[in-house]
Amino acid sequence: MLGCKGSSGTAVRYKLTLATGLLECLCFAGVVFGWASLVFVLKTDGYFSDLCINVTDTSGELDCSPQDDNFSLVFTVASFMNNFLTLPNGFFYDHFGTMATRFLAILLYTTGTLIVALSNKALSFLLFPALSFIAVGGILFLMTNMQVGNLFDSHRSTIITVYNGAFDSSSVIFLIIKVLYERGVSFRSSFLFLSACNLIHLLRTLFLMPKSHIPYSISDDYKYGMSCVKSHSYNIEQYEAERDLSSDRGRGVDDEPLETDTLKLTDNSETDSFRSCVLSWFFLWHLIWLSVMQLRHYFFIGTLNPMLNRLANQDPDIVSEYTNAFAFTQFCGVLCAPWNGLLMDRHKRKPLDPGVSEREADLRSSVLSLLLTSLQCLLFSICASIPFLPLQYVTFILQVLNRSFLYGGNAAFISIAFPARHFGKLYGLVMSLSAVVSLLQYPCFALNKVLGGDPFYVNIILTVLTLLAFIHPVYVFLHCREMAKQRENSQSILEASIQETSMY
Repeated sequence: MLGCKGSSGTAVRYKLTLATGLLECLCFAGVVFGWASLVFVLKTDGYFSDLCINVTDTSGELDCSPQDDNFSLVFTVASFMNNFLTLPNGFFYDHFGTMATRFLAILLYTTGTLIVALSNKALSFLLFPALSFIAVGGILFLMTNMQVGNLFDSHRSTIITVYNGAFDSSSVIFLIIKVLYERGVSFRSSFLFLSACNLIHLLRTLFLMPKSHIPYSISDDYKYGMSCVKSHSYNIEQYEAERDLSSDRGRGVDDEPLETDTLKLTDNSETDSFRSCVLSWFFLWHLIWLSVMQLRHYFFIGTLNPMLNRLANQDPDIVSEYTNAFAFTQFCGVLCAPWNGLLMDRHKRKPLDPGVSEREADLRSSVLSLLLTSLQCLLFSICASIPFLPLQYVTFILQVLNRSFLYGGNAAFISIAFPARHFGKLYGLVMSLSAVVSLLQYPCFALNKVLGGDPFYVNIILTVLTLLAFIHPVYVFLHCREMAKQRENSQSILEASIQETSMY
């Protein structure tokens, strides 16, 4: 049973918000990552087919590698925009609140789906802005939904990771479009339906989401959304400042937080500044952790269709079978994500050790999650590097497991390690900077082409790069151990001081 606060009526609204948010992320937010399924449909409809050239005049054999390059480029641009624009969107979200941000998301998503619906092979270039609009609108849906975890204190990290898992699983929507297409439902009809579904997002924005933000933690009488009763409007910075002031008044000498050489785990306005968060070692290693693994995933997704064609000797039936298998495994992301959240929330039901803050306990609990995510990515990268077609089933499973851990763990760690009032900005910044790193996938595509389409050596390079991800969990572990040592030393000094005082 989820531990939500408030009256029974309020609890029902909280759970309805949770369920509809999960449905929103599952069916709409991350559909662009099902790109491999959509490419199959787009090729059948002749998108970018004018780029195919005759290799020989006699046999009529076509070289469609330029067509594959353009499909890869569409995904590269969309995935870059998905992450890079999260920074300005994060500032927009922190400043203007949930409602305004969701209106922007609805506008972008509707525009993108309509452009795809109205495109054809003569207007193939429209895929570039359309997929980018859908990607950016989708990440905004996810960003505004992750705060729902604040409604359920003891399950906060679990809910954040579940939403990110649902975001990953939504890539199955393009598989559904592919299957419907093969059964006679037009490509255009599917995207017009997706566009019409934005009415659901609008209703949810008005009735089941706050105008500003959901604070952490919430009061028992917290209300939000349009209703007969006037809802409470919270400014997240003002709310946290008031909460910190009250906690400072009630804090004794023994409870003073310990300072470290990195970001200080205090509620002091200076150390909690946005600048101090960005300049901390936590942020740097977390950025590297996310960037190298994300680059690995993007290169895999962007080259999946040509890789399957190569391993299947251009057999379209085998390629379709493996594409369907990949898309189906993506749906399982929502089932994998809660495991990560449960790992991070496993300490919530135990009382805190004396002198240990809740944030420090959360950090200590995140080490195992960060380590497992890095290990999963290494195993996934090794399997993806082996050019053996049946092994790709294992690769697909490891990919979706790692992807669900990666993005859920990313959002959960930022919510743990940094102040809530900077969540939108920091989440946006780390996603934007990781997007800049993800642009390396295009040189990887170019190198892959130079090597005759064999991705083996590029895969080896990316596998070595994933080893950098292990630095982050090691650093967080050492940081927590250092804090524990400082606390023990501080306690020893305090006890010695008390004994010395009692002697007099």
